[in-house]
Amino acid sequence: MLDGLRIEPTPEPTVLVIFGASGDLTNRKLLPALYQLARAQRLPAQFKVLGVARTDWSDDAFRAHFHESLKAFAGLAQPDDVSNALASDLFYVGGEMDDPGLYSRIGSKLSEAGWPDGVLFYFAIPPSVYGDVVTRLSEAGLVKPRTPNGWRRVIVEKPFGTDLETARNLNKVLHQHLDEPQIFRIDHYLGKETVQNLLVFRFANGMFEPVWNRRYIDHVQITAAETVGVERRAGYYEGAGALRDMVQNHLMQVLTVVAMEPPIRFSAENVRDRKLDALLSIQPLVPQNGDNGDSNNVVRAQYTAGWVNGSEVPGYRQEDGVSPTSVTETFVALKLQLDSWRWAGVPFYLRTGKRLPKRTTEIAIQFRRPPLHIFKRVSPTPIAPNLLVVNIQPDEGISLRFEAKLPGSRMQLAPVMMNFRYGSAFGKPVPEAYETLLLDAMLGDPTLFARHDFVENSWALITPVHQMWEASGLSEIATYEAGEWGPPEADQMMQADGRRWRTL
Repeated sequence: MLDGLRIEPTPEPTVLVIFGASGDLTNRKLLPALYQLARAQRLPAQFKVLGVARTDWSDDAFRAHFHESLKAFAGLAQPDDVSNALASDLFYVGGEMDDPGLYSRIGSKLSEAGWPDGVLFYFAIPPSVYGDVVTRLSEAGLVKPRTPNGWRRVIVEKPFGTDLETARNLNKVLHQHLDEPQIFRIDHYLGKETVQNLLVFRFANGMFEPVWNRRYIDHVQITAAETVGVERRAGYYEGAGALRDMVQNHLMQVLTVVAMEPPIRFSAENVRDRKLDALLSIQPLVPQNGDNGDSNNVVRAQYTAGWVNGSEVPGYRQEDGVSPTSVTETFVALKLQLDSWRWAGVPFYLRTGKRLPKRTTEIAIQFRRPPLHIFKRVSPTPIAPNLLVVNIQPDEGISLRFEAKLPGSRMQLAPVMMNFRYGSAFGKPVPEAYETLLLDAMLGDPTLFARHDFVENSWALITPVHQMWEASGLSEIATYEAGEWGPPEADQMMQADGRRWRTL
C-alpha cells in the first residue's frame, strides 16, 4: 500500500522580492520559513531572494543577517549545507521606497541572465505605503512578466485598511495595477494546520457534518488570548485596538471556516465563495438602515496593572508609547448571530485580548444536551454537554468531550476527553503558517488568502462598531486586571443567555 503517499506540487522558478527585508517580520518569520522550506526540499529548483529596504547593506551583509535570523529564530546555532546554499541565492538592493531609481535597480536585477521571470513581491512594509510601492512597480514595468511563461504576484500583509473606506481605496489602487488573481492578502491564521484541518474534519468525515447545525449545536466560542502586552507595537496598537487588530481579520476568517457551507469542490474560488456567504449572513452588530442589531453584544475593555505568569506587569496606559488617557481596547468580546438555515439561533461568541492568563487560540463547539436525562435517578452528577475543541495554537489538535461511566459499582457519570495532537499523531513537527502561505503563493494557490470582497465585507461589519464608539464620545473604558479573563461585562453578556465562557 502507498497509504499517505502523494505527489507534492513544485513551484515554478521564482524570485522572491521582499520589501522590508531588514524589518522584524522578515527577520522573525520570512527568513526562517524559507530555510525550513529549503530543508524540506519544497523551494523551486531555480530560486532567488532579492531583499529591498532602506538599510545600507551589501549582498554579503544581507546574507549575514539571514544567518543571524536562523540562529535567533530557527534554532540553527551554526550554518549548515542548506542555509549556506540558500544564502548564496540571496541578494540585496537598498534605497528609499519613493525613489524611482530603486525600482530601476530592482528591474536590472530581475533582468539578469539566469534569473527566473516568475516574481513574487512580498510587502513586509507599513500598509500606508502599499499603494505608492505598487504604483512605482507598475510605472517601472515590473508588474508584467517579460516572457510568455512569466508571472507576477504580490503578497500584502494586514492590516488591509483601517475601516471600510480605506480598505476600498486600497483595493482600488491595487486593482489599477494588478488583476485580482495577482493579489495575495495574507492572514497567517489561515496558514495554521489546525484551521486547514477543520475543512478536512468537516467535509472528509461522514460522522460530523450531519450534526454541524442548529439542531445539534448550542453555541460556538472562538478565543484568541495573549499573555503579552503591546510590546514594541504601541504606535500601531494605539490606532488599532483589539477589534481592528484581531477580530476584523483573524477571527472572522476562523468563524467563516467553521460556519461555511460545503463547497462544490475543493478549489480556491469555491472555498472562498462559501466563506463569503457565511460572512454575509452575519447580522449587523449596530442597527443600520432598519436592520436589526444589538450594540449590547459588543464589550470592550483595557487591561490595568496585574500579574501574568508570576510576573508583575504594568497597565496598558503605563506602557511605553501609550497615552495616559487612552481608551484603546485591549480586549473585545462579541456575540454574533448568523441569518442562515444552518445557524439560525446559534450564537457565535468571540473574544480576544492581551495580558490574559494563558496564550491560546481555540474554537469550542458546544453541543446541545440530550433531550432526556435518563440517568438522573442513579447518578447525582449532572451531564455536561458534549464539546468539540479545535486547538489552533500553541498545541495544535482536536479534543472531544463526552460522558462516560466512572469505574465502580454505582452508575455515576463523568466527562472525559479524547485528544488528537498533531505532534504525536504524525511524528513530525507542524510547519509554521508562513511556510505554508509562502509556498502557496509561489504555486499561485489563493485558497488560504483573503479576497477583496471578503476584506471589504468584514470591514462593513466592524466599521459601524468603531463609528458607534466614536459617536458616544466615551472618555472612559471598562477595565480588567492583567492576568484575568477580561472584564465582568464579558461574563455578563454570556450569563444573559444562560451560558458562560469556557474555562481554559
